[in-house]
Amino acid sequence: MRQALVAAGTEAGLDRVEVTGVGPFVPVREEMERRQAEGLQGRLTFTYKDPARATDVRSSFPWAASLVVGIRAYLPEAGQAPVRPLHGRVARFAVEDPYLPLRVGLEAVAACLIGAGHRAEILIDDDRLVDRAAAVRAGLAWWGKSTLALTPGLGPWFVIGSVVTDAVLEPGAPMRRDCGTCDACLPACPTGALVAPGILDARRCLAALAQAPGVIPRRWRAAMGDRIYGCDECLAACPPGKRLSEAARDERGSVDLCWTLEASDRTLLDRFGHFYLPRRSPRYLRRNVLVAMGNDGSPELLPPVALHLGHPDWLLRAHAVWALARLAGDEARPILEAGFRREKQPEVLAELDAELEPA
Repeated sequence: MRQALVAAGTEAGLDRVEVTGVGPFVPVREEMERRQAEGLQGRLTFTYKDPARATDVRSSFPWAASLVVGIRAYLPEAGQAPVRPLHGRVARFAVEDPYLPLRVGLEAVAACLIGAGHRAEILIDDDRLVDRAAAVRAGLAWWGKSTLALTPGLGPWFVIGSVVTDAVLEPGAPMRRDCGTCDACLPACPTGALVAPGILDARRCLAALAQAPGVIPRRWRAAMGDRIYGCDECLAACPPGKRLSEAARDERGSVDLCWTLEASDRTLLDRFGHFYLPRRSPRYLRRNVLVAMGNDGSPELLPPVALHLGHPDWLLRAHAVWALARLAGDEARPILEAGFRREKQPEVLAELDAELEPA
């Protein structure tokens, strides 16, 4: 059965498939709880909402006997986004929905199990399972110093999913390798969010900040550069993924900033519906675009940014204040002073106050 499942998954497009048990991931839960106690998870929720559940498959599936874990690379198809004026970059994993082909492969695995009379349920990007922990224990990957799961030949450029089943299957052996002396990912992080090998401070992680609700902290906005969703810096620095990264030559993931800021909600959700946006609200994508516009510096961006100083959404007004000050410098002061006189929202007033404060 195990061989049949591996064959079914790989024939349906998965790069690798392996089996592991469903015992609790105790060390992973303990580490998550430690990070929660220190506040390192920041505004991340997902598996951090309930670490005990996310590290114990049987808490959600009492009938579970095995996990069949599959991985699929999203490079080289996702290509790479060049740095271009008036454009923002999307991280490679999000250029298209990477979970669609992963699901096709896992559906083939599930069909094989169901055909043999077993129960099977697919878990993809699901807060009921820390998928990296499953991949590591199944022997598909090892924990990288970046906190990502790494695998030979693919490095970190893949997504993970599992099939929970009541079939009793022979588990694979954990991979006996690690990053050794390599720590290339640590200095590659633009904000120093990798505070130690294997330890991420999500409060300063650009990928986490781009997905979080609320105001992006001022201290990290310049570091966001032209990124509007995700960050690939620690992945791009990882030597095991170099071959795959260098093969991704097609220019993809570059998005017109003005178009994205001005497009309707429906248009944005149709194009970027696979992004994680809090409450499925495009306001957060527009917020990120305004930060990228401020970092871009092109004078062509002044009109759309200035227009958003009067936007009905206070979150966009707040980030437009910052972007306008970056784009126009001292010339923005009269506009910001006028905005201060009519503004009522505390968060926007705080932004205006910060920009109007004497140097």
